[in-house]
This record gives sequence, C-alpha cells and structure tokens, in this order.
Amino acid sequence: MRIAFAAGQAAVALVTACALCVPASAQTWPDKPVKLIVNFPPGGVADTLARNIGPALSEALKQPVVVENRPGANGSIGADVVAKSPPDGYTFLVTSGGAMTVDPFLYSNLPYDTQKDLAPVASLAIVRVFLIVHPSVPAKTLSEFVAYARANPGKLSYGSAGSGSSPHLAGEMFTRAAKIQATHVPYKGAAPALNDLLGGQVQFMFDPGPGLQHVAAGKLIVLGVASSKRASRYPDIATLAELGINVDADTTFGLYAPAGVSGTIVERMNKEVNRTLGSPTLVDTIAKLGGDVLPLTITDFVVRQAADRARYGAFIKETGIKVD
Repeated sequence: MRIAFAAGQAAVALVTACALCVPASAQTWPDKPVKLIVNFPPGGVADTLARNIGPALSEALKQPVVVENRPGANGSIGADVVAKSPPDGYTFLVTSGGAMTVDPFLYSNLPYDTQKDLAPVASLAIVRVFLIVHPSVPAKTLSEFVAYARANPGKLSYGSAGSGSSPHLAGEMFTRAAKIQATHVPYKGAAPALNDLLGGQVQFMFDPGPGLQHVAAGKLIVLGVASSKRASRYPDIATLAELGINVDADTTFGLYAPAGVSGTIVERMNKEVNRTLGSPTLVDTIAKLGGDVLPLTITDFVVRQAADRARYGAFIKETGIKVD
C-alpha cells in the first residue's frame, strides 16, 4: 500500500511538473536558421516586409533569418508549404491579408484550412491599394475614367496580384460600384502586374504601393485610394468614397506559423516583430507604399483578421465570385 501511495504521489508530481514546464524545443529555440516563406514574388509588399524585418529579427534571435519566395495561386502555394511544415518554430509565413481572409471563400479546394492549419503570430502592416491607370487611357480624373469605361464597355483590362487578392477584390468592388465592365487579368503577384501596367498590356490596376514611384516619375496616373481614409504620406490622393464611389479594400499583412507551434515561440516572435516594426527605416518604407506598420498583440491581430474575413466574405457571397 505504501509503495502504491508513493507511486501515486510521484505520478501527480510528474504531471504537475510537466504542466508547468516549457517544451525542450521551445527552451532551446532558436538554435538554427529561421525561414520566412513569402507566398508572393519578389518586389511586392509581402516580400518588402519580409526582407525589411529579416535582418532585425536575425539580430534579436541570434540566428540567420532566410527569406524564400514561394508564389502562386494567390498565395496558397506558399501558405500550403508552411501549413505542412513541422511546428517547430523554424518556418513562418509572411503573407497578405487576402490570402488568409479571402481565399477560403473563393477556392473550393484549398489543401489547408487557414483558421486551423496556420497560427497567427504577428500583424505587420495595413496596406492600401491605389487606383492607377496607364497614360494611354484618356482620363486624368476618376469621373473621366468612369465615363470613358462606360462608353467603352469591355475595352479596358485590369491587372491584380492574383485571383482573390485585395487588388482583385478592389477591382471587383470598383467595377460593380462604378457600373463599368472591365476584364480581370490575374498575375502571380503585384510586381508582375505592375510591370504589365507600365508596358500597357493592362490599362489599370489597384496597386498596393509600389506603383506610386512610377506615378511620381510621370509614367502612371493615380486617381484615388480604395481605403476608408487617405494615406498619411499621400494626403493629396483622395479616397474613392470621397470621389463618389465607395470602395474599401484595406488589408492586413501578417506573420503566421504552422498550427501547433509552441505558445512560447509565438509570443517571442510577436514581441520581436513588434519591436522591429518600430524601426524608422521600416516605418518610412511602408509609408512610401501608402501603408502603415501595424504592431498588434496576438489577440488584437486575430480580432482584426476576423473582421476582415467577415467583410470580404460577405462581399464574395453577395456577388457570387468564385475561383476554381
């Protein structure tokens, strides 16, 4: 009886100790390079964010931080890679909000569940999209552009970062609100779409910021921003709502991990990312793109993404947009 009682006490003590302890993998993390998977091509906002936070994270974690681009299918290819990676804290996803809050409503055959297979780690930035047109379009203002598009139904085409991306959703919202017809041309990221806009292969697009430098150089024309408020760095660019067409396509870019990763690791990464977002250089880089860095607690990040998911989901269901 004494032996049994002693054994029982030992078992309780062991269970209690295990409940309080941190997994060994989390205690030693990180002890090798950390990978940031970007699910869009180089040159886009997600890539810009990853390559800007990487060096500071490397310094904080005392390990190399490697950025790897895995573009395709509006980010679902890269997201799938991360969702199926070991939850050991060495593989993270840097992605647009659309890949997390829009794809589930558009794609019927996603190989992962955005809410079950990927864990939110840190918010990175709020990104706005600007209505930018090629100079070949005879319009200098939004009203002139809408009038031209209505007079030439189906003649214009617009590029996007991919089917289901926030630039695509902005285009869908805009064409419906403005009552115009235009052909959507999806690309594997905003950068290649912008290249074709510069070349005149498409006539307009909702650009997440990189195109603004070409506006400044006189190569493209900006007509407005599809946001609830003007960009702080570009206060002279009116919102589309101010100009009579209500379109809000803001999206939150963020960092995610495979589901099941240690809470200790997630909390550490959230803290280090938020500290990195305070860098004046990064703040300036994102402001030049018309966005704002957005450091949030994990809880606030989850709440914001849920609100975006509800907003976009309602629009997609209402309009019946689908991608197969």
